Amino acid sequence: MVSRISAPSTFDQPEQQQSRSVTAPRQHSAQYIKRGTPQFIRVTLALFSAGLATFALLYCVQPILPLLSQEFGVSPAASSLSLSVSTALLALGLLITGPLSDAIGRKSVMVTALMLASVCTLLSATMASWHGILLMRALTGLALSGVAAVGMTYLSEEIHPSFIAFSMGLYISGNSIGGMSGRLLSGVIADFFSWRVAIATIGCFALASALMFWKILPPSRHFRPSSLRPRSLLINFRLHWRDRGLPLLFAEGFLLMGSFVTLFNYIGYRLVSPPWSLNQAIVGLLSIVYLTGTWSSPKAGAMTTRYGRGTVVLFSTGVMLAGLLLTAFSSLWLILPGMMLFSAGFFAAHSVASGWIGPRARRAKGQASSLYLFSYYLGSSLAGTAGGLFWHNFGWPGITMFISALLVIALLIGLHLKKRAV
Repeated sequence: MVSRISAPSTFDQPEQQQSRSVTAPRQHSAQYIKRGTPQFIRVTLALFSAGLATFALLYCVQPILPLLSQEFGVSPAASSLSLSVSTALLALGLLITGPLSDAIGRKSVMVTALMLASVCTLLSATMASWHGILLMRALTGLALSGVAAVGMTYLSEEIHPSFIAFSMGLYISGNSIGGMSGRLLSGVIADFFSWRVAIATIGCFALASALMFWKILPPSRHFRPSSLRPRSLLINFRLHWRDRGLPLLFAEGFLLMGSFVTLFNYIGYRLVSPPWSLNQAIVGLLSIVYLTGTWSSPKAGAMTTRYGRGTVVLFSTGVMLAGLLLTAFSSLWLILPGMMLFSAGFFAAHSVASGWIGPRARRAKGQASSLYLFSYYLGSSLAGTAGGLFWHNFGWPGITMFISALLVIALLIGLHLKKRAV
């Protein structure tokens, strides 16, 4: 049965031909949402707000890791578990919520997930024990799995093929602003009030975003339910892993996100220590570097039509490596631009790689997106926690060497993608 659904790989064709061959049947339909229409604006605002809330909830603990270490008497590596446990459960949840959305629909899964994540975040602000914090953070990550992959799948189904890369870039830019907002607000509010007030504020903000998302997102027009039978899921799973391009994209997501989270997990520990000794508010304000991702992600999506996806992913990963090397210096005038370059390169590479999943997947696109994001958040959990060992034993030079190794592997995979799909 597998042989009947398997299709010849188009990864060796020119990328423009691939795009036409995968999406050609859709281009004659007037029902797909086009740029400039009121529906496109509604979809953009809704998914922008969902991405913003998702990443604010997920990463709001990152700038307050030193405060959590101090209050609960845990090491930096243990403190980073408040983020790693969320991303780990998010990764595992993606294996369920992606196929679930293939069966029951996109919007209902996303709305329910975002509201549950907001409630769990509010509850985490009331926890008196470290284990209670970790439990609520784990449930938050599990709930957010219903937003992460399903949003990408919704766009790949509802937006006209000519504008998918652009709309995906806008969605990722919402993610970048969300990551910045969560870090910025939690860092500043925690410095003036407490980390509990900071987390509760972000939970309320996310709940409001969830209600807006529910009200303005148009219902799916092109969703077709698929079976949740284990045999069907296994067939689709094998189909995705037998594709010549999808496994490489999964690996790229793992390496890119692992690098990104590791840097921002431990840069705060570095900057609150001598010779800089910055306060928590200033460290939180450094999250403005995420704004570079707001610009770079839609820009990268637009560049793919001219240069090809493989080339843009490769270039963006190189920008990340250049930014990382700047952070190895001791001057803040070099560290800050390094963080900006690193963020811009990451969001550009991620927007192109994630936008590549929908056109590559022959069927069960929700499951394919889930597998990409499973790898993506697994990289966040494993590399983000492993980075603590390098920080403890070797300081920032150890972090630099660790991330550099991840990015060199990502560059090699990018070269492989470029050779196959220029």
